[in-house]
Amino acid sequence: MKSIKNIQLEGKHQKSILTDVFYLEDNKPKPVVIFAHGYKGFKDWGCWDLVAEKFAQNGIFFIKFNFSHNGGTVKQPIDFPDLEAFGQNNFIKELDDLESVIDWINNKGEYQDEIDLSNIILIGHSRGGGIVTLKASEDNRISKVITWAAVSDYGSRFPTGEILDLWKKHGISYIENSRTKQKLPHYYKFYENFIENKQRLHIKSAAQNLKIPTLIIHGTDDETVPLNEAKDLNTWNKNSELFIIENANHSFGGKHPWEKKSLPPDLLEIVQKSILFIN
Repeated sequence: MKSIKNIQLEGKHQKSILTDVFYLEDNKPKPVVIFAHGYKGFKDWGCWDLVAEKFAQNGIFFIKFNFSHNGGTVKQPIDFPDLEAFGQNNFIKELDDLESVIDWINNKGEYQDEIDLSNIILIGHSRGGGIVTLKASEDNRISKVITWAAVSDYGSRFPTGEILDLWKKHGISYIENSRTKQKLPHYYKFYENFIENKQRLHIKSAAQNLKIPTLIIHGTDDETVPLNEAKDLNTWNKNSELFIIENANHSFGGKHPWEKKSLPPDLLEIVQKSILFIN
């Protein structure tokens, strides 16, 4: 199996999109999976390399990447060395970054014998699940969508009332990362960008518009995104299948760092289910 890490793509927002590819080098066209990480996530988080290897071993060309403003840098792609970039991120930038990755693989001649460009699948975890749902609804190059513990609505993630007023007044608010203990900034213009693009960022409309097969995976014990959000996505999307993992949490048993050589059982189960769905 071949893996190439930290390929630098130039995105639309003056910051590199670091990208990894995993595949069996056998000159056979393979389905292409593009994986989008979630909020406070990154491509090298926890088990994601093991996940990529598992897909590749099963004849899938697997791409994962860091969103350009996720807080990582080219020199340090893990964690959040660039807090200013993290604060400047928004959903539109993430949609643009994902589009840049789709464009890149479509124009990447050196992999042409290894990829089937008529079969591009998007997988998104958590916030990334919303991004891949939105992107698939507006990009006809996508053949299937898979969400893992995906959010169903971005608007409900923002504060309201007095907390929103304070955010507007100060122009910035902070959230602590429980693992790194960093104070991660959010500028108020993140909210303004959401309001300006509310229609495009409406996940319900995107899910209703999807005409391609969709697999929605969620755990019953998700502590971050309630199971009812997966049920909503399933209700809205007539081409979707809902797969519920009993007792699984938001990261399906994964954590960062991950020292073991094998995947946690829940994550292995959703990887196997996703591979079956793709094939």
